[in-house]
Amino acid sequence: MTERVADVMAAEVRSRRGQLGLTQQDLADMAGVSERFVRFVEQGKPSVQLDSLTAVLETLGLELRLATRTSHAARSLSGPDAGPAESPPSKSANPGEARP
Repeated sequence: MTERVADVMAAEVRSRRGQLGLTQQDLADMAGVSERFVRFVEQGKPSVQLDSLTAVLETLGLELRLATRTSHAARSLSGPDAGPAESPPSKSANPGEARP
């Protein structure tokens, strides 16, 4: 079964904080959030404020990235015949063409 995003993030934050030798209170002070907030992040609580979360991640030298993943829901939204999206044609001039 796939791990929840909050659980993966919780493990990464705990691990990185430990690597840096920080207590939850140290991290909270450095990130400008409460120790309780850090504890909630590390417990994988599902509802945390994004701005506070990014402050914690930035303090630890971590970043939150979004990536496209194929899931049943995504496939059903795309339709059965949907293929990869095509990029629009380039507007750059060919190297041999003169520019106006």
